[in-house]
This record gives sequence, structure tokens and C-alpha cells, in this order.
Amino acid sequence: MSALNGTAVIDADVHALVPSIERLFPWLDAHWQEVAQTTQFRGPTDTPYPPSAATSMRPDLDPAAGVAETVEDLRAHVLDPTGVEAAILVCAYATEAIKNPDAAAALSTAANSWVAEQWLASEPRLHGSIVVPGLHPTLAVEEIERCAENPRFVQVVLPVRSFAPYGNRIWWPLLDVVTRHGLVLNLHFGGASGDPPTSVGWPSTYLEEYVDMPSAFQTQIMSLVAEGAFDRFPDLRVLCSESGFAWLPSFMWRFDRLWHALRREMPWVRRAPSAYIRDHIRVTTQPFDVPVDEFPRVYDHIGSDELLCYATDYPHWQSETVAAAVPPLPEGPALQAILGGNARRLFGLGGERN
Repeated sequence: MSALNGTAVIDADVHALVPSIERLFPWLDAHWQEVAQTTQFRGPTDTPYPPSAATSMRPDLDPAAGVAETVEDLRAHVLDPTGVEAAILVCAYATEAIKNPDAAAALSTAANSWVAEQWLASEPRLHGSIVVPGLHPTLAVEEIERCAENPRFVQVVLPVRSFAPYGNRIWWPLLDVVTRHGLVLNLHFGGASGDPPTSVGWPSTYLEEYVDMPSAFQTQIMSLVAEGAFDRFPDLRVLCSESGFAWLPSFMWRFDRLWHALRREMPWVRRAPSAYIRDHIRVTTQPFDVPVDEFPRVYDHIGSDELLCYATDYPHWQSETVAAAVPPLPEGPALQAILGGNARRLFGLGGERN
């Protein structure tokens, strides 16, 4: 049981940070170890979490101390204080920034092996996210097939910024393998494919990039619906992490309205877009992007008790305290669903699944 409102809690987004390529040496073959030791190759150097940005690390943590590099750090700062029943561990390792496909594949495999052996094997409350070579769908499928043999991996993580929208048919083999293995597709904040982070080019500041991130999530959801991904793969389940959620009501309204006018372009989309979103998409509660007193109205307009999944986004700084990450709802079924029930069904934890 949790200290949060007496409800069992599942944290849908906590992070493991790869501090350096050397940490992955036990799972890299001699060739890539030699490359790392004798050249300037350091693996992914792009990060959506600049060390100097206020949102990248809670102010009470010391980045130099290696916070979140070990299971003990995670237990001390988030698992034990919040008394979580389970947590979904995301290794935000930007392998999509690596243009060499062999290097991207090797580092993805090493990162997943590191997570499995150093994190999942040490803490039964943790469930893993499969890192894949984000520029190479065929290699991504191979890595998913390999990792899916370990039932502790429950989702495949892809950066929300990609070189092509995920509804595009080049991704269908990946969507197929994700669905066949009963995994969740996690679209996560960030992405380093080399393309501009906004639809109109490169911004001048990180603030612009950060504030604009929800537009990338909207684009990916539109693509999955409009390209018929949920009709082709009816069991596909998608979690949007660190997307915010205040934009959902207006986005669904606009998408539905224009679909009614332009639906002849996509006859395979048989239902209103909002129906696909409510059935197939889930969204984490962090960052909490709506004033507290406005949350009940936004939540009502979302039109479902099943869309939101509680997350702390540890160690990123999205709220002053753990309690501040809890949606301001009265105790009852809706709050219980957000704190644990929705994620439990999404990931099939405890045998539940929707």
C-alpha cells in the first residue's frame, strides 16, 4: 500500500541514466570497447535533459553524485518514500542520434542488458522499457524480439521526435512485433534524429523546445490514427510520457471536427479520432501542465477515467514534492484509477489488461 491517499500506486515513468559508455562495457563486445577507448566515439551525446536546465534534475539531488545511476538511489528517492507497488523504468539513451546502424544496435543491446541485470534483477518492483535503434526500424524489431523473452520488459520506448511519424507504414513491422508480444509502445519526451525539434525549424532556446514538445505528441497521435494503425493493430496500446495533458480536450475536439469534414481521405478510420485515443492512448500525469484549480474541468473534458497514469518522472524536476504530483481529485475510483489502476491494466500487471 502507498503513503499516497492509502492507494496502491504504480509510477509509470522513472529513469535510469547511463552515465558513460564505459558503464556498458560488460555488455559490449571487444570491437566497440576498442572504438570507445581509441576514438572520440562516446555513444549518444545528445540528451533532451541538459544538465544545466532547471527541469532536468530535482534541486535536492546532486548530478555529480551519480543520482539515479543505481537501484539504491531509486529506492531511496522514489520507490520507498512513495511506497509504490510497481514502477516503469525508462532508460532515456538516445541511440537514435547514432547514424552508424551497427553501433546503434550494439549500444541498444548493451543498454537493455544493463537494465535487465543491474536494475530489474535487483528490484522486483521495477519493469523495463526496451531501448531500440530509433533510426533503423528493422534493427529495432530484432532487438524487441530479443528482449521480449524477458517478461520484466513491458514496453518499447521511442522518442516522440522521430524522422518519420510512427503511423507511417515503415514502422508497421515494429508496431506488429510490439503488439504480438503484448508490449506497450511508449512515446517519450525527446528525440535526436537530427531533424529540427519544431515543425517550423530550429528554435533559439531550450525553453522554446521544451514548451513546444506537446506538438510532437499530437503529431504522433494524429499519425497513428490517420494511418489506420489502430485498425491494423487493434491490440496496440500507446503511453505518452512527459507530454502533459491539458492539450488533450481541444486536440480531440479539433481532430474530430476536421475528420468529419475530411474523412474521405482516410476511409479506413471508421470511428471518430477521439474514440481511438480514449481506447488506445494513455498519458502520464507529469509534467502537470494545468493550474490546480482548473484540473477538474480539464479532466472532465478529457471524457475518460482511463487516460491518465500517475508518474513522478524521477529524477526530473516537475513538482516540488511527490504529493504535488498527485492529481487534485477527491479520494475515490477516479483517483485510484490514475494512481495505479490505469497503469496496472495498461501493462498487464497482476494479470489485468485492457
